[in-house]
Amino acid sequence: MSQEKQSADIQTIQRILPHRYPFLLVDKVTDIDGTSSAVGFKNVTMNEPHFQGHFPGTPIMPGVTIVEAMAQTAGVMLGVALDIMDRDMLIYFMSIDNCKFRRKVVPGDVLRMDVRTLRGKAGGKIWRFGGVATVDGEMAAEAEFMAMVDLPKEAS
Repeated sequence: MSQEKQSADIQTIQRILPHRYPFLLVDKVTDIDGTSSAVGFKNVTMNEPHFQGHFPGTPIMPGVTIVEAMAQTAGVMLGVALDIMDRDMLIYFMSIDNCKFRRKVVPGDVLRMDVRTLRGKAGGKIWRFGGVATVDGEMAAEAEFMAMVDLPKEAS
């Protein structure tokens, strides 16, 4: 049985993630295949605050924000797949492994984040993901990361 892939625009993303400017690092998520995989996109623009100091005259997106953007993509995937919008979900990093940076990401780039679930199930708190971030088909970063999903208890 084939299920149609879903997507999330910025309004949906904001209903799932607690992040806001300047730390909301994903603009849309497409190809959401349940809790298995998704593709996130970030339009990298010069007006982002980290470019003021990283580095003046040579703006480069910090690697940690690329990994964070992959993690936010995974969070949106879970939010859509598990229908947990408007639930004050928080997701906490537990580990980042096998992280490598391969290419600079600069203003004007469109960062594509392909994430997949390596371990986790609906109702579970601990999830492990793998992600690859690319620009124009060229790998910018890759990492595996583990996160804990924290949902507030339902009021009875």
